[in-house]
Amino acid sequence: MVITTDMIKQLREATAAGILDCRKALEAADGDFNKAVDFLREKGLATATKRAGRQASEGVVEMYSHGGGRVGVMVEVNCETDFVARSEAFRQFAHEIALQIAATSPEYVQEADVPQEVLDHEAQIATAKAREDGKPEAIFPRIIEGANMKFKVENVLMLQPYIRDEAVTIGQLLNDVVMKTGENVIIRRFQRYGLGETTAE
Repeated sequence: MVITTDMIKQLREATAAGILDCRKALEAADGDFNKAVDFLREKGLATATKRAGRQASEGVVEMYSHGGGRVGVMVEVNCETDFVARSEAFRQFAHEIALQIAATSPEYVQEADVPQEVLDHEAQIATAKAREDGKPEAIFPRIIEGANMKFKVENVLMLQPYIRDEAVTIGQLLNDVVMKTGENVIIRRFQRYGLGETTAE
């Protein structure tokens, strides 16, 4: 059975598992959604959803400076208890997220944070390029979908490959911390400053 992008997206929204894990689960379940969810739960990859609704108001604001002060990052990472907020694993995770932001300059935390007008703009660029390259109009939707996914992977923190292991996304790294701590963990917001760079108002 062909596993579509929509199927993967639906499974990701339901389980918060990574894109590759969702694809593997759907392939193993021959496209059956419920079996794919069970597959992810058995692997321990869907446990984050059970904790996602719990209040996360503790945590840390991690600050990181790189290149002798040429790049600075502030990121707020939340958890449920002060006990976890003070743990080495949680602090290390927050630090790794700050490093990731410094290195990759994401624009958004979650996929849902990307404004529709931004995606529409990317679609217009992809369409114009496809037309310029003489591609048949029948495949324009697929080209646009690919261009939008590429944009999201580059600009959405949770979808980015982890700088220390590109086989792992930041979303998967977050799920690992959720499983280790047993608490809801949220990357709430961040700000990255580069020396001499202008920021959008």
